[in-house]
Amino acid sequence: MAEQRKQRRTVRGVVIGRSGDKSIRIEMKYRVKHPVYGKFVRRSIKLSVHDEKNLAGVGDLVEVIECRPMSKTKSWRLLEIVQKAPEKI
Repeated sequence: MAEQRKQRRTVRGVVIGRSGDKSIRIEMKYRVKHPVYGKFVRRSIKLSVHDEKNLAGVGDLVEVIECRPMSKTKSWRLLEIVQKAPEKI
């Protein structure tokens, strides 16, 4: 019987930059409760993502999934574009 893989983590974030060919940078925002004061504090993290077909543009809401390391900083890959950014006139 073959061993089953663990479920990989998926997160959503907004594309904040296109760094090169097949690469994007996303920002994921979340809230955490302060351990002492109990107030919710906003946190954010920036992730480098592999975009094989260069589909995502700046401002798009995307869903990414964990994968093997593609480079020194890239260990996420684009799963789908949830919402395209509105066109600027």
